[in-house]
Amino acid sequence: MDERRTVKVSKYLSKHLRHQPERIGLELDERGWVEIDALIAAAAAHGFRFSREELDHVVATNDKKRFAVEGTRIRASQGHTVEVDLGLPAVAPPSYLYHGTVARNLDGIRAEGLRAMSRHDVHLSADRETATRVGARRGRPVVLAVDAGAMHRDGHAFRCSANGVWLTRIVPPRYLRFPEEH
Repeated sequence: MDERRTVKVSKYLSKHLRHQPERIGLELDERGWVEIDALIAAAAAHGFRFSREELDHVVATNDKKRFAVEGTRIRASQGHTVEVDLGLPAVAPPSYLYHGTVARNLDGIRAEGLRAMSRHDVHLSADRETATRVGARRGRPVVLAVDAGAMHRDGHAFRCSANGVWLTRIVPPRYLRFPEEH
């Protein structure tokens, strides 16, 4: 499968497993799962055909492990804008986590902290390199350090998705360390 086709199928899966399943007549269960055969059939009925082999290739080769397969079902690992409960247990985070963004967002982040926006959770990375890649998708990246240890001690809950993305509802400004503060 060529790279362009892999990206096209991956984006299609993200759109319909994270944001708009109803657009192609899918209904995710409460944990975000859908039968793979139903997904492939719904996509084909709406003009986008892909095979099970192509789907398996996208799942296996996605560098961010955006999708999880369990038996005959698939779901997005995180990043949903539709209501799902991924069933991830609360766990203690590392002392620091990281968030990649761009400079134009910094004033709002300084004032309000990190908010989930249209997603269910704020997404955080375990290392600066990953956060840098995330921020770079929208321009020149700025990496913020999050004092996750202090947040956890203060009662904020953290969960970690199957692909290593740390999730929390909000990061208040007092827990953020901006690059110039180091």
